[in-house]
Amino acid sequence: MKQPPIRQPLIVGLGRSGAGLHLRALRTALDRSPELWRGPVVAVEPRPGERAPVPDGITVVPSLEEARRLLAPDRTVVHVCVPPDARPAVLAGLCDTGYRDLVVEKPLAADAGELAAVAELRARHGLRLAVVAHWPASALAGRLRDLIGSGDLGRLLRVDVTQHKPRFTRSLRADDGHSTAFDVELPHSLGLVLSLAGPAETARARLTDLRIGEAVRPGLGSALLDLRHANGVRTRLFSDLAAPVRERRAVLAFERGTAVAHFAPSDADDHVQLVVDGRREVFRDDALTAFLHGAYTRFAGVPAEDPSWAADFALHADVVRLLDAAKRRCAEENAEGRREEASRVAVR
Repeated sequence: MKQPPIRQPLIVGLGRSGAGLHLRALRTALDRSPELWRGPVVAVEPRPGERAPVPDGITVVPSLEEARRLLAPDRTVVHVCVPPDARPAVLAGLCDTGYRDLVVEKPLAADAGELAAVAELRARHGLRLAVVAHWPASALAGRLRDLIGSGDLGRLLRVDVTQHKPRFTRSLRADDGHSTAFDVELPHSLGLVLSLAGPAETARARLTDLRIGEAVRPGLGSALLDLRHANGVRTRLFSDLAAPVRERRAVLAFERGTAVAHFAPSDADDHVQLVVDGRREVFRDDALTAFLHGAYTRFAGVPAEDPSWAADFALHADVVRLLDAAKRRCAEENAEGRREEASRVAVR
């Protein structure tokens, strides 16, 4: 049997995600599994002025065409680490250049329209897409799935996820790349709860503005999303980007008990905590490394026609649709509020 070619990484986007998180996780994965990938890491920054400090040993080239001279598409995994608003052009360029195996940062697309464009590219070019979803890939999430499946605490009734982190400097930048607080942290937790509790519909959505002195960034303060799952589970996701401290916590309420999962608050420490009915356990859980290890393993052995690729794409497409529906609902409510305020002013 012909062995699949050894993969090499191509990083597109050298901001914090590409130059920091992905490169670190790749090197950790290589230390654990030397056969995972080989050769130099090649990188491209398609956005002028966005390049972060790049560690030694990375080959930076000016364009995708130049990258293709170094890395043949059939032995390359491309890490798409540009913000959602820059992603459509990058994905189209990668397809034109011949690359087909892509690790794409969350969310998969910025809205339903861009999702349709990504789906068309995937179908036309036979792409294998692995959307960064390290929360569902984490050992902590695996423990939660085992707990749900065991039935030891009875049926799952409710999930409450808190994702708080102070994010002032990046949010105040005009070129931040995220239009609302729904786009920053919630793609992590939304993918998690869909993987735990199944398909859902939006029940309620709310956004607040980020206010610092006279500066205002509409929709980048906090985000709340309530979901109704098809199996009856209710979920609430809440993220505050003006919080004084970081917190990433999921509380699962069962018929006969409660589980509290504390995900790593940042890349500075990969320890997590699980508390089940008062019993606390702390363990290491490098979720991004685990996700990339799994993705590279799948690229090496799972063909594009395998249904698992379509199932993964469908889950992340649901994340985009739910976030898009939440943003549209908030926009409509804001517009209605402005109309009511205008009417009150006119009456006065």
